[in-house]
Amino acid sequence: MRFLRSKKGAVAIGAMLLLALFLVRPGANRLRARIVSSISLAMGRPVDVSYVSLRLLPQPGFDLQNFVVHDDPVFSAEPAIRASQVTAVLRISSLLRGRLEIARLSLSEPSMNLVRNSQGRWNIEALLQRAASIAVAPTSKAKGETRPGFPYIEADGGRINFKFGQEKKPYALTDADFALWQDSENTWGMRLTAQPTRTDFNLSDTGVLHVDGSWQRAASLHDTPLRFNLLWERGQLGQVSKLADGADQGWRGTVQVSSLMMGTPANLKVTAAASVQDFRRYDVLGGAALRLAARCSAKYSSLDQRLSDLACSSPVGTGKLTAEGSLTGLENPRDCDVRLSALDVPLQSLVALAMRAGASVPHELIAGGKLDATLKLSRDQDENGGLQAGGTGETSIVHLKAGPGRGELALAPVHFSIARDAGNGGFSVEVSPFNVILGKPAPVVVRGRLERSGYELHARGEAQLKRLLQAAQLVGWPAPPVNADGAAKIDLQIAGGWRGGAAPQTTGKAQLRGVRAEVAGLNAPLDIAAADVVLGQNEIKVPMLNASLAGTDWRGLLQLPRACAREEKCPVHFNLGADAIDTNALARLVADHAQLPWYRFLSATTKPRVPFLVGLRASGKLAAGHLFIHGFAAGRVSADAELDSGKLRLSNLRAEVLGGVHHGEWTADFTVQPPAYRGSGSFDRVALAQLGVAMHDAWVTGTASGTYDVTAFGGSLPQVLSSASGHLHVDAHDATLPHLILTGSATQLRANRIAANLVLQDGKLEIKEGKLEAPGGIYQVSGTASLAKTWDLQLTRDSAHNFNITGTLATPHVTPVPAPETRAALKP
Repeated sequence: MRFLRSKKGAVAIGAMLLLALFLVRPGANRLRARIVSSISLAMGRPVDVSYVSLRLLPQPGFDLQNFVVHDDPVFSAEPAIRASQVTAVLRISSLLRGRLEIARLSLSEPSMNLVRNSQGRWNIEALLQRAASIAVAPTSKAKGETRPGFPYIEADGGRINFKFGQEKKPYALTDADFALWQDSENTWGMRLTAQPTRTDFNLSDTGVLHVDGSWQRAASLHDTPLRFNLLWERGQLGQVSKLADGADQGWRGTVQVSSLMMGTPANLKVTAAASVQDFRRYDVLGGAALRLAARCSAKYSSLDQRLSDLACSSPVGTGKLTAEGSLTGLENPRDCDVRLSALDVPLQSLVALAMRAGASVPHELIAGGKLDATLKLSRDQDENGGLQAGGTGETSIVHLKAGPGRGELALAPVHFSIARDAGNGGFSVEVSPFNVILGKPAPVVVRGRLERSGYELHARGEAQLKRLLQAAQLVGWPAPPVNADGAAKIDLQIAGGWRGGAAPQTTGKAQLRGVRAEVAGLNAPLDIAAADVVLGQNEIKVPMLNASLAGTDWRGLLQLPRACAREEKCPVHFNLGADAIDTNALARLVADHAQLPWYRFLSATTKPRVPFLVGLRASGKLAAGHLFIHGFAAGRVSADAELDSGKLRLSNLRAEVLGGVHHGEWTADFTVQPPAYRGSGSFDRVALAQLGVAMHDAWVTGTASGTYDVTAFGGSLPQVLSSASGHLHVDAHDATLPHLILTGSATQLRANRIAANLVLQDGKLEIKEGKLEAPGGIYQVSGTASLAKTWDLQLTRDSAHNFNITGTLATPHVTPVPAPETRAALKP
């Protein structure tokens, strides 16, 4: 008997018991009720197990299948914990006393529901209160302790879901490893490692959450002493933002949040720190890394959900942002008294933040000055009104610059006020009017409004155009990249959003006077005497333009869309007129060297320094009082013009030519090499005497009408002339040919009518079906006339009146055929 009570006897009895269990193998499933009762007693919840099997190694215990811990029906009808496989390890000392006691519960991939009811209580609270009220021994209880010990509960690869009432939220903790134990007589401990996620999104980089803590026994949960540490690390900011509100806002950076909670739920001291390393927008590459950080401390009472003694601070350069005050009710504050302050915040730090946030701010921008502001938020629970907000702020003198040659801008102190915006549920900042001097005695007055969704500024006044463009480029507002100067009277609105990184949009009106602009690729400046510009949201209109370019004065209107990715996607519409257009001057405007033919000024072969001329899309109407093409003049010219990626089309082309009228259509294709041309049309009542003047030889008089259809190609005038081919029909009346005197006539050749069909090819005009009606008879005309002003013609009437005409236009040779007496002589 003494041996059995000794230490060696106890070991012997235990060994014999284990041997008996190994040999006899009692039916473990018959012990299921006792096992379930033991676990239920420890957890304070009904427990179900579908099947139990015995295990001896490595420790005696049981394998439980379909383990379910039911929840309190007040919270949820779903189980609180569910696991398909659970291992329950027995406490060996309890077997020696004839009891069945669980020492460890190991859950494999369990699913756990944390539920909060309409009263704001969590289902886990009852479990904690149950554990505090039952007199159980610590998990690692001392030898000889007769009370049952609290089991060590652990899980790996689990999932923790959150429910508010009957609604299961998409938020969850996955890959959760957690443990729960009773550390001492009155103290419990826990630890958790998991990944936050959402069930309605595919999130993979939200970081890892670590929680460890302890709490002590108390009469009520509000008075339970506790200490918890929380660490959320390695979260990617874009994924964290999508976890929080369901959308990736485009921010990038590594998130870390840590918190320490000490005290009791009724009087809890909370300290927290949060940081984002390398904050930036997803499309911002390079630049110095930016770290955002803040620290807070406060006291919290679960009795009235009151957060008091709030003190937060975030360093910003040499200044800081602070928050102080208190509020009651975290989700829907019933009363609030919070003061937010910005103290000596350097404007350069705000510029750096804007750059990393992807705002359209030049990376070279340097801002001098500081910002001070205060905002007070208040709400009295005895009042029916909403949250009240009010505050003011101001900057010191502001200096802006962005590198050499980009100008500087100095602003007087800017004052603003902050108020609650009931319309969008946020805050609005009203910027008081302030003056900006931009090269004119009268200033530009700027005022603005900033809201949660974006901002809007209004600028009105007079400015030197060069200073205005420099100021816009300085702060990152869209401005045309031209070197221009002159006077501008503006009335503009600049609006933009905080998200997306899109450039702000400028709308409004501007009046330009006396502007000279140097346009890249053009060899002469554009002089704008006057222009009215209307900037709409979708298009830009210039309803009144009076400008001079390449010696030509232009008047009319322009219209083009906005926000085009490339010039070829922005079709320009125009209606322009000029007193006189010299095509040679247009060629010199874009050519790399002077004296290029007029038809080369839109051709890619000229190697223009503005390649968008070839890719430009434009359509509209052109009109000119006079058009000069290598000395050839046309009057009252008008056409519908269309330029589409290097292809020019002139339709409904009308002009007064050589005293007559021309109607036609011309096309030119500059996308092929050499460029190709085609023209067709008609002319009526052309004065042939004027044709002679244009050719510097009075070789013909009379009037003519006709039609033509010609094609040509080439990059130079000789190539175009030599490649030209087509058909012409000419019908002339009351014509004279002063250089021609037929034999037997003492006067120059006269014709009541000359009609002919001509074929143009290889630089020659071949006359088909020609007829010349002279006073003495009707001649059939055949032969050729070259563009080099030579001819080889045959005039045939009858056997006595046939002639060959050769030589040049100025000095023709007339030879009678075949009768020798039929002679022709040159006019003396």
